[in-house]
Amino acid sequence: MAKVLLINPSKWRRGITPIWIASHSALLKSKGHQVKLFNATFYEEWSIDEISINTSNDQYKPSKYSEYITLNKGDILHDMQHLIDEYQPDIIFWSAVSSHIHGEGEYVNIQYGYELIQQLNTKALKITGGLQPTAKPKEMLKIFPKVNYFIGGESEFVLTEIADIYNDIDKISKVRGITFLDNDIAISNPKQQIINDLNTIPSYDYSVFEDQVFFRPYNGKVDRAVDYELSRGCIYACSYCVETIIQEYYGFTEVNKGVLKNVKGYLRNKSASRVFSELKELNEKYGISLIRCQDTNFLTIDKKMLVELAILVDDSNLDIKLYIETRPEGINSFSLKQLKKLKVDAVGMGIEVSDEDFREGSLNRFASQIKIINAFKSLREEGIKRTAYNIIGLPDETENMIMESIKFNRLIDPDNITVAFYSPYIGTPEQEKSLDMNYFDDYEYHVDSSLRSHSKSSLVDKETLEFYKKYFIYFVKNGFDDMKLLKKKEGIQY
Repeated sequence: MAKVLLINPSKWRRGITPIWIASHSALLKSKGHQVKLFNATFYEEWSIDEISINTSNDQYKPSKYSEYITLNKGDILHDMQHLIDEYQPDIIFWSAVSSHIHGEGEYVNIQYGYELIQQLNTKALKITGGLQPTAKPKEMLKIFPKVNYFIGGESEFVLTEIADIYNDIDKISKVRGITFLDNDIAISNPKQQIINDLNTIPSYDYSVFEDQVFFRPYNGKVDRAVDYELSRGCIYACSYCVETIIQEYYGFTEVNKGVLKNVKGYLRNKSASRVFSELKELNEKYGISLIRCQDTNFLTIDKKMLVELAILVDDSNLDIKLYIETRPEGINSFSLKQLKKLKVDAVGMGIEVSDEDFREGSLNRFASQIKIINAFKSLREEGIKRTAYNIIGLPDETENMIMESIKFNRLIDPDNITVAFYSPYIGTPEQEKSLDMNYFDDYEYHVDSSLRSHSKSSLVDKETLEFYKKYFIYFVKNGFDDMKLLKKKEGIQY
């Protein structure tokens, strides 16, 4: 039996229950291992007040969220060392990727976790997984030499296998899916197999989280919420998306017009009965009212399973609401019927850029304008909230194109809007192309999973891009009448 310490080094000061923590903890405990969590989220000296930042920028509706949390004023390194001295873990594990998307691209935790653990006195094995180790494991070894093992792909069973044999280095060296140093030589073992049946992972362990983590601001209110997943995989292969990294790792690479041709075995979902029982437990045991489904594309879930689950939820007295993410192509009369039965409160969908040809050519996204318009209209008519995701600063994007994207958001009239700088994820086709073309000037693997800087090839200068990111939502709501005044205020030439 191993003692495992999970670390959540997220700097974003808000309620979040990363799926990787809940899933890894559940499987480890089911095999008899001990698990504890160190959560850095609410340390005052460490965390960033994301809510205040985004509220001031109109990305979040104001709420009384601060009344629901208590900040830890202690020294984060001191507290971690104290826990390690007391617990004496055999393994320390953290994921390279958080379960939520920040406005600058998906913020990874690998660097932050490393910043913490490398300063600690411990003989524990240091292991991490996630997108960076999956895409660039040998590069990660050079950057983070004190990490013993990097896990590629879905890491639940690999970590558990290591925990089973944690005191036998020779056996660990033969585990599939890991990359490590052997006499200063980088070794990447054969890739692990994909988890074919998600039902083989026990119900996620949310008991590992402190209670205040469940409070989350949502549309101006504060709900008790968790992150959850019904499925894994996506049929689409957008050139900048993390999904392409996982598809490549497991060999699902045949693509036609942005769509995977060989999806069998990659799209997986839990059973309807399993999901319903878990939702019921979250609602009744933890008082959860908001379920944030982290499925890459909710509406690619098996239709039979979706119907069965919708019936179960609709016939129940569950007091829940779901937030899901999907694509406009999935919104139709059939899916709308299921979403209503499932008590879906809001749907997030990517627009990215409004220029259809540009979107297809740059991002490998083939949703037409009319499909996007109709999807947002249909959801509105059903009383389901809509969030539109946008990207600015793409190579060869003009200022006029950004303004057209703003106009398009006005047309589809979403309830919420997010705006991110162009930031293709590490190891994606779009990032590789960007690197080859020298589009970026501050690229560092260890800073982020993505290139969060501004493209040097962009036809819009950095200051103007920052201006549009700041005022994007304002212009959607109010039009461009104040453009000249606001540019003058920000020191931008009109």
